[in-house]
Amino acid sequence: MPTLVGTSGWQYTDWRGGLYPDGLPQRLWLEEYVRRFATVENNNAFYRLPTREVFTAWHDRTPEGFVMAVKASRYLTHIKRLRDPEEPVARLMGRAAGLGDRLGPVLVQLPPNFREDTGALDACLRRFPDTVRVAVELRHPSWWEAERELRAVLERYGAALCWADRGSRPVTPLWRTAPWGYVRFHEGAARPWPRYGRRALASWAGRVADAWADEDDVYAYFNNDPGGAAVVDAAVFARAAAALGRTVTRTPSF
Repeated sequence: MPTLVGTSGWQYTDWRGGLYPDGLPQRLWLEEYVRRFATVENNNAFYRLPTREVFTAWHDRTPEGFVMAVKASRYLTHIKRLRDPEEPVARLMGRAAGLGDRLGPVLVQLPPNFREDTGALDACLRRFPDTVRVAVELRHPSWWEAERELRAVLERYGAALCWADRGSRPVTPLWRTAPWGYVRFHEGAARPWPRYGRRALASWAGRVADAWADEDDVYAYFNNDPGGAAVVDAAVFARAAAALGRTVTRTPSF
């Protein structure tokens, strides 16, 4: 599989006139998105978990080979805070199964004030099917102080530590914990805000190329959606990765 590059969501009104032609009805935006990108991270599932029927509809509206990563519901991560994970994980996976072969990794993003608790993380990851890839985005610095224990848990389940960027710099350790990778770009330091500069994106392409061979799956999603920054930056990053010899999925040409 190539390096899969996309954005965190596709339903942003200020992308009209950019990624989406003026006059294109919003109900057809997904079809236009998949014409330009081969993967997307479904961020909306975090706020309100869709029904299985909605996931099935997304499967039917996307072409063979399209990949949709799904952000786990905040009920599991922010409300339950990983407590009693069996039911929330089963509900998430039961609904996301509607995506069929379009289902990519599940992203488990913990709150910034969620301190290190490798036991709770272990209990949560244990509930996911072996056939599903899980990426974990951790944001409290106490997690990095428990490197040995944390890496052991992630490696036990083949889960990827999500590499996150904010302000055009890594805000997580660049630990490889799985034979595949997951990278999220939240906010660049270039102008206009929240764009990334070409040098920052080239540096990230280099980090990915240094950590994984071309045949390893790496998912890269841009969450800096205001003003269509994510769309442009995803395309620039893809070109930088391709320049290093990586196989990259389709992105728009600008």
